[in-house]
Amino acid sequence: VIEGPSGRRRRTKAERARVAAESLVPGASVTDVARQHGTTRWQVYDWRKKLRTGQLVVPESVAALPMFAELVVEGPAAAMPAETEVATGVEIVVGDVVIRVGADADEILLTRSIRAARTATS
Repeated sequence: VIEGPSGRRRRTKAERARVAAESLVPGASVTDVARQHGTTRWQVYDWRKKLRTGQLVVPESVAALPMFAELVVEGPAAAMPAETEVATGVEIVVGDVVIRVGADADEILLTRSIRAARTATS
C-alpha cells in the first residue's frame, strides 16, 4: 500500500502497538508478522522497544486477549508463611570457594574477596 507523497504508510500508535504485541506472542516470528502487515522487521523491533518502554500502549481490545497474563499482587502477610526465613545476604560460589556476605557488605571488600577466590582456584 503506497499512501501519501513519500510512499510510506502512516500507522496510528494503536496499530503499531497491536503489531508489536502480535510479534510478542510465543511462537510468533517477527519476520512473519512484519510481512503480514506490510512493514519491515526493523520497524516491528522498534515498536516492540517502544512498547516495553511505555511509548506505545496496547489497546484494551488487544490487552484483553489471553496472550497477556494479569498481574496480581498479594499482601506481604499472605504471601509469606510465618516459618519462612528471609534471606538478607548473598552467596557467591567461585570454583570450590563459597563466599557468604550480608546485605550490608562493603563493596570493596567483596570485590577483593572475589578476586582472591578466583586467584586461589586458578
